[in-house]
Amino acid sequence: MLEAIERETGPDPAWSVLWLHGLGADGSDFVPILPELVRRDWPAMRFVFPHAPVRAVTINNGMRMRAWYDIRDFDDLANRADAQGVAESVAQVGALIDREVARGIPASRIFLAGFSQGGAITLAAGLRRSEPLAGLVGLSTYLPDAANAARAVTPAAKAQPLFMAHGTADPVVPFAAGEQSAAWMRQQGFDVEFHRYPMPHSVCIEEIKELGDWMSRRLAAG
Repeated sequence: MLEAIERETGPDPAWSVLWLHGLGADGSDFVPILPELVRRDWPAMRFVFPHAPVRAVTINNGMRMRAWYDIRDFDDLANRADAQGVAESVAQVGALIDREVARGIPASRIFLAGFSQGGAITLAAGLRRSEPLAGLVGLSTYLPDAANAARAVTPAAKAQPLFMAHGTADPVVPFAAGEQSAAWMRQQGFDVEFHRYPMPHSVCIEEIKELGDWMSRRLAAG
């Protein structure tokens, strides 16, 4: 089981959010957004910020760092993600979801979110779900191995709403890649809400506000 930082917004949380960080960061990276994201009228929630495993990353000269998968080729997005690493991380995220279920929170009340590499794992894990989650969140990210992903999509997965957001000046994951991944997910039958912002590979306050609006609608429906 991956180590993680946990924050609860109140006693006896009825919902969970698993939030996956980007390359070279760790679970602490997105903890500071909670005051901007969480609304006063939301039910008690548990936020889980796992630390990715430490592994060698090819594009960084083999340097070892926290990464959800190896990045082999920065310029070729279709060949960027190491498929074995993606599969391992999808399984580890599945174990974290199972732990939340064991702690009394059903899959239908669990959100899976991620930024950059973490977002790629969110999309890869989300389309394989046999039991739908409350929603998926992919920020500044793309779907890895899109050429082969269609065969992994389960009918149940399509019931999961998806929030995606991307910076139009992103030099790390090109905006077009995020837009194309959102379109691909929509074509598969996912309910996708896609937002664009004039920013680089980062997160902005307006984005967090709109994510909060989207989550509020999901919470009200659940």
